[in-house]
Amino acid sequence: MAKLTKLDDIVSLCKRRGFIFQSSEIYGGLASCYDYGPLGVELKNNVKKAWWKSVVQMRDDVVGLDCSILMHPMVWKSSGHADKFADLIAECKKCNTRTRVDHLKDKEDNNIENASGQDLTNKVCPSCGTIGQFTEPMPFKLMFETQMGANIDDSMTIHLRPETAQGIFANFRNVLDSTRVKVPFGIAQIGKSFRNEVTTKAFIFRTREFEQAELEFFCEPGTDDQWYEHWKEARCKWYTDLGMKKENLRFRDHDPDELAHYAKGCVDVEYKFPFGSGDWQELEGIANRTDYDLRQHQRGMRTLNKWYENDRDLSKISLIDESEDYNKGPLSYFDEQKKERYIPYVIEPSAGMDRSTLAFLVDAYDEEEVRGETRNLLRFHPALAPTKVAIFPLVKKDGMPEIARKIYDNLKKYFNCFYDQKGAVGRRYRRQDEAGTPFCVTVDGQTNEDNTVTVRNRDSMEQTRINADNVLSYMREKLDM
Repeated sequence: MAKLTKLDDIVSLCKRRGFIFQSSEIYGGLASCYDYGPLGVELKNNVKKAWWKSVVQMRDDVVGLDCSILMHPMVWKSSGHADKFADLIAECKKCNTRTRVDHLKDKEDNNIENASGQDLTNKVCPSCGTIGQFTEPMPFKLMFETQMGANIDDSMTIHLRPETAQGIFANFRNVLDSTRVKVPFGIAQIGKSFRNEVTTKAFIFRTREFEQAELEFFCEPGTDDQWYEHWKEARCKWYTDLGMKKENLRFRDHDPDELAHYAKGCVDVEYKFPFGSGDWQELEGIANRTDYDLRQHQRGMRTLNKWYENDRDLSKISLIDESEDYNKGPLSYFDEQKKERYIPYVIEPSAGMDRSTLAFLVDAYDEEEVRGETRNLLRFHPALAPTKVAIFPLVKKDGMPEIARKIYDNLKKYFNCFYDQKGAVGRRYRRQDEAGTPFCVTVDGQTNEDNTVTVRNRDSMEQTRINADNVLSYMREKLDM
């Protein structure tokens, strides 16, 4: 039976095998910032490729986008981030640890509650365990600020985007005018976002710099419930299709008092991460955002001239109230068949690529006893495996390296491969098991006799002899690539 995975096991493996390193480690590191190593960057890229293939490439009703990280300040004024994007935090009077109020645990039932502004006398400090000794909750702004402009007099305060979604809404009209899409359709993108989190936790689970994969799916009002259910099913299936265990996934519907004020419904796809004895945490959120975002940006467009009249100080103005029919605004959609205009509703599946990468690492991690030794391995789905095939000569003589190198040079045009001729072949197998490589090809003494090589399966450790000329076709079939 496989050993219960602990987060420390994953962190240790990631450092040892070159998946993930602490950012700026030679200087002591930077909290909640991480660098992806040679294997990690391949794994994360494969997760992103798998998401893009499922959400964009394999669908006729979704197009892609890549928006700028830096955006006009009115984007965040219109979306509400400039005024409302803050968490309530409280500081422990004993140890001075700051914690989000909605993450504080109750003394009696130890359950996390949404505790916005409530009495904290029964809450426990997660750092020192003190009960009820907190300051009054105070807002903590989550957006990073920076300055745009070479000169002080010309500089303007802007923000690093806290989400990728608003770039999609701001380009809604551009996509409509430049493509042949019709509602229902989606716009997808993968990109970096930044949040000045109060507390970070659990390796790459919550960081201040992270990568999102978001889809904004625009649909006719009245069909939104149908599309909401469609994307719930589609997104959960994506994880299981890539090998994630069903028992480690679940849906959690947001309670009414937990919903964002603009959301009609929201559900989290949760994964059972190995935090402590097992902790269900959000992997992806799927929300029915109604027509809120497009309507807000219509208001923002009309407010822009007034903004310039107020010395560019966003705090001095409010968005213009819409007196006209929203459905006739510049971000509305005209249905040619029905001869009517409306603001589309939006269904938003939003996934964190770093969290997904961590979840796939955790789910793939395994330990087992083999002939008295512990074998560590990552049972990645072939589509996610950083290296698809490793090629070894058994020894560095008798022409074996030359044959192995020829096979490697042929395969690497189609797959990410690895060539290794150092050390005992058994240890080379173990290194590839720990890297998650599905197959190893070994050139040995028999290869010179009958032109066959050994193909070893990572999961079963079974070895099969095949003709060296058929390695490429064999791998394409096994890897489904």
